[in-house]
Amino acid sequence: MTSGLWEHWVLPGIWITIQLTVYSALLAAVVAFGVGMARTHRLWIVRFVAGFYTEVFRGTSALILMFWIFFVLPQLAGWSLVPMWAAVLALSLSYGAYGSEVVRGALNAVAPAQREAGIALSFTPWQRMRLILLPQAVPEMIPPFSNLLVELMKGTALVSLLGIGDVSFAANLVRLATTESAEIYLLTLVIYFVIAFLLTRVMRAVERKAKAGVGQRPAPGIGIMSKLNIRQTTDMSQVPASAGGGGA
Repeated sequence: MTSGLWEHWVLPGIWITIQLTVYSALLAAVVAFGVGMARTHRLWIVRFVAGFYTEVFRGTSALILMFWIFFVLPQLAGWSLVPMWAAVLALSLSYGAYGSEVVRGALNAVAPAQREAGIALSFTPWQRMRLILLPQAVPEMIPPFSNLLVELMKGTALVSLLGIGDVSFAANLVRLATTESAEIYLLTLVIYFVIAFLLTRVMRAVERKAKAGVGQRPAPGIGIMSKLNIRQTTDMSQVPASAGGGGA
């Protein structure tokens, strides 16, 4: 692959994929927290509406939703979105529905005694949510959110069907220009893997910070250096004390 194809197609495609991931993840997080907290509301009508949204968008294809927003919505509403924002909206609505279940589950996992303590202190429902429930639930949300973020990043490949020049779209153009299918798609796999690896590292750092903020000990890492450190600590603990040292 020539440097011109790399500079004019692949690199811009990587940047568009990153933009799509960031914008969709931010909007999906807003949707997830809003709907997830509504799923635990004391009013049944609020829980019903939030649950209806979750079931509809969780059971709807993100690709069909993307086509519907981009092609059908302009005919019904009289206004349209550019392909980039139509794709962001579709991805965020779909993955926000998955994320809302993560939020709901984490909030319900908080010990009931914590809620009762907030009631005993005469906290309002919002104060109980902000000061008691969310600080304890957020650290438990981060690992599943990390998986959803990686899935969202891989889901951005769907936007190429709208003509958006992401990594998949650029790879197909390069393949057509060079007829080198194996090399191009191998490079595409590597690009997606590198982005996913970086995202997981960032989320691991966020998880450690969130757990430290509530006094929890972060889970041990799974990297090579962490395993080496664990093995070194184990070996040192098995070294017998020197027979000639420390005698009284």
